[in-house]
Amino acid sequence: MRKTWQAVIWLALAAMLYGTGCNKSTQENKDKTSVTGAGATFPYPMYAKWFDTYNKLHPDIEINYQSIGSGGGIKQVTEGTVDFGATDGPMNDQQLKEFQDKRGCDILHFPTVLGGVVPTYNIPGVTGELKFTPAVLAAIYLGTVTKWNDPAIAGANPDMNLPGNDIVVVHRSDGSGTTYIWVDFLSKVSQDWKEKVGVGTSVKWPVGLGGKGNEGVSGLVKQTPNSIGYVELIYASQNKLSYGSVQNAAGKFIKANLRSVTAAAAGAGKDMPDDFRVSITNAPGDGTYPIASFTWLLVPDQIKDNAKRNAIVDFLKWMLDEGQKAADALEYSPLPKEVMEKEKKAVEKIHG
Repeated sequence: MRKTWQAVIWLALAAMLYGTGCNKSTQENKDKTSVTGAGATFPYPMYAKWFDTYNKLHPDIEINYQSIGSGGGIKQVTEGTVDFGATDGPMNDQQLKEFQDKRGCDILHFPTVLGGVVPTYNIPGVTGELKFTPAVLAAIYLGTVTKWNDPAIAGANPDMNLPGNDIVVVHRSDGSGTTYIWVDFLSKVSQDWKEKVGVGTSVKWPVGLGGKGNEGVSGLVKQTPNSIGYVELIYASQNKLSYGSVQNAAGKFIKANLRSVTAAAAGAGKDMPDDFRVSITNAPGDGTYPIASFTWLLVPDQIKDNAKRNAIVDFLKWMLDEGQKAADALEYSPLPKEVMEKEKKAVEKIHG
């Protein structure tokens, strides 16, 4: 009897040691492989479509994804509570080291699609498309431009009858890749922003109300008169929010769409670094939308569970081929061909 109880205890302890990725492994259900991920809200509509389509093609593989923000995705994949993470702002060197120290392997960044972040607003009585200069957007979020009829806004919109109401600033309250893209742009166009606030998935906001996720920001803007926020293009479109054009590095006011967002990545294909960590905000070009970015899946380069590793590798290969064809329909831009080819080689780094 004593040996029997010892055996039971040993089996229980062994079960507790199973996990996902790097120096851990998981025993899968023989009939179904479940893969978990969490992170960015920016690409969530695209990921939801992809994971559903992939599951229909492979009923034995289920990919579950929680849209919790890029900061949460980086944290959870680092802690090993999910199989992969997702972020719109690449992990920095300190985060990469923390991952290596905790997980005993490296993390790989896989760009998935391109998207644009747009300034969305709700100004009663104003139905036209506003034009925003980079300096104005930085000043609004710094709290130095506080009225909708401020000369800095009115000057770019001479045909608009703008009210003298206070601007209600809305930003993300959670760690967010959408925030990273927004403030990365502001830091490139405003020295004040760079010095006073800086870049990150979370920053100390000088002014404003916080909303959780793209959903929270779009919801706050929709219900708050005289507000301005920033959301991913598809959230503005799906929620029928007004959003403006932004002046790019060439001095042109450009509205976000598939063509203008794709143009932002024109130079990235040939110059993409081996680790795929790159910023394309404020990119050159007359037709370029300036607040655009890749978004990334974060995958450990060592996954000891064979079933999960095979599922993730196969999904990545599918995403870099058939999956890209679905991007346009959801207002995301597909990856440049050069980037896809480079990623296909990077997939081979994932091992057991």
